[in-house]
Formats: sequence, structure tokens, C-alpha cells
Amino acid sequence: MEAAADEGVVGGNGQRPKLPLGLRLQLGGLTVAIDAVERPDGTVNRCLYSVIDRLLSARANPRPDSAGVRSYDFTIDASRGIWARVFAPVAAAAPLPVIVYYHGGGFALFSPAIGPFNGVCRRLCGVIGAVIVSVNYRLAPEHRYPAAYDDGVDALRFIDDAGAVPGLGEAVPVDLSSCFLAGESAGGNIVHHVANRWAAEHQPSARSVRLAGIFPVQPYFGGEERTESELRLEGVAPVVNLRRSDFSWKAFLPLGATRDHPAAHVTDENAELAEAFPPTMVVVGGFDPLEDWQRRYADVLRRKGKKVVVAEYPDGFHGFYGFPALPDAGKVLQDMKAFVESNRTAPKSSEQ
Repeated sequence: MEAAADEGVVGGNGQRPKLPLGLRLQLGGLTVAIDAVERPDGTVNRCLYSVIDRLLSARANPRPDSAGVRSYDFTIDASRGIWARVFAPVAAAAPLPVIVYYHGGGFALFSPAIGPFNGVCRRLCGVIGAVIVSVNYRLAPEHRYPAAYDDGVDALRFIDDAGAVPGLGEAVPVDLSSCFLAGESAGGNIVHHVANRWAAEHQPSARSVRLAGIFPVQPYFGGEERTESELRLEGVAPVVNLRRSDFSWKAFLPLGATRDHPAAHVTDENAELAEAFPPTMVVVGGFDPLEDWQRRYADVLRRKGKKVVVAEYPDGFHGFYGFPALPDAGKVLQDMKAFVESNRTAPKSSEQ
């Protein structure tokens, strides 16, 4: 993990990342599915998407896996379709930190049940030793900005009002004063905006939830400008390209808005940050076309006096940490664990 936002090896240089054949086939299938459901007008073919969603989704499993992690779902607001999937051990001797997680998908696709996100949350729980609450928020373009941010904040308010993670039980105590937010891609964008709103509007009166830190993992930021990394990695990097990025912003942002809208463009001095904005670990991959935006974001946080560390993975493509066969997918979890341990409140024994 590197603390300097402008340092580290940058991938690309006209060469594709070296990936195992099986992973290349997975990524190829994923991008074919995305392109099949995303229409040029910024809408989603929900009939076709529902078929893909069923094929890719995993059920919650109350039985612990080989790492001792179980999962279950609970409802936050049925009228808006907001629910969450919890990943937790069967028991814990001391209160565990809580990570509230927001999945990726360009604001328009997927849910906590989708295989890669379900798997990431299981690994986060097992490696970090935290309870993971993965939030299902409303999707664009049917629900544009700020719906995903509203749902993300409301999930935190729901937990804060309950003073606990619903359904967890006394065998797994949690420390809500050590609450972290995490999410990749569009989820990383949501993490930033939810954290900023929580710090500005809700933290002073919160009953139990205190944001101890956030993880924008390869967050989706942007602007009208085409950055050097976007141009250099176009047609080279997997998953993200200019067309798919533009679709996501067209689907999510208010009608008529440009990519310089504050939801996307959080990378200059106009970015408004709450005084209590939490410590931040920004994950950047060297084969991610969005890496320039992510480094600019970290620079803005630093210039505004916020605590920020940048974790660089030179071979990382957009979404790399969702594929456990990659060595960096394990390393990033270890780096996230170290960040949690250095920023959480002092753990207390459940007997105290």
C-alpha cells in the first residue's frame, strides 16, 4: 500500500494486462452481458437483464462456509426495494467492526446477490474479521441521482436507529462506533457521497453509528474531460471503456446534466467536504481507465486536510479485487484489514 497519490507503476502502455485464460473468458462474458442490456439511449433492457440477474445471483446461505461465514437478508424499506445481505461469523468473542458495502454496476445494474459481489463480501468478512452489510439500492435510469445516495444514507439510519445489525443475534456482538463504508466502482462513488452526507447531516445526532473510515475501491468519478488514462487504456483495459462509462453517467445523472455534475466530478477544488469526513483508503489499479480521476480525488481529499491513503495495484484492472485467483485480490483485502485495525475504536470484550 502506497501513501503517495502520484506515485506507483502505471499499467497500460498499449499492452493488455496478462490474465489467465479462464479469467479472460469470465470478463468477456461479463462485458457481453453488460453490452447486451445497456441501450444507447441510456436505458436498460430489464427483461433481458432479469434473466442474466437470475443466472448470476446467489442465495443467502445461513450455513457457514469453510471460512465460517454465513449470510442472510433483511428488509430496510420494502416500498423502495431496499434490503441488505449480511455476512457474519456464527459467533464472536468480542465486538466486531461493521462494514456497510455498496456494490458496483454503473449505478444501473446488479445487486448484493450477484456472484462476484456476494463472493467479495464473504471474503471481506473472513479476512478482515468484520460483519458486512451489503445494501441493495435503487437502480438507474428508473431511479436517477440522488436515489442511490438517499438509499445508502437510509441504510445507515436504519442500522443507527436499531442500534444493531438486524437479525445478527447476541452471539455476534458488533461495534457500531467502528463502522466503515466500502464499495467498488459506482459503489465507491456512493461510498464517498453517503459518507459526506452522513458526516455533515447525521453524525452529530447519530445514536450509535460512527464512521471510522471509508474504502472507495476504484471509485467511479468522471467529467467532460477525457483524461490521459482513459485515452491510453481505451480498447486495452477490460471491463471499462468510454462508451460504458458514458452510459453510466447518462443513466444516473439528472436529465440534461453533463459529466461535470457534482455527483461525478468530485475531483477539483469545488468538491465540498464535511468537516467530519472520515479517513479514506482509495484503491487504484494501474489498468483502470478511471485511475486519473481516482488520483485526483485522493489529491483533493489531501489538499482539504482529510486523512487519505492510496493503495496502488499496478496490474489491477477495474474490478480486479472481485476475482480471488488474482494475487492482488488477496493483497487488497489484507491492506483493507490493516486500515480497519488502524482506524477503528479500541475493541472491547463482550464481557465488559
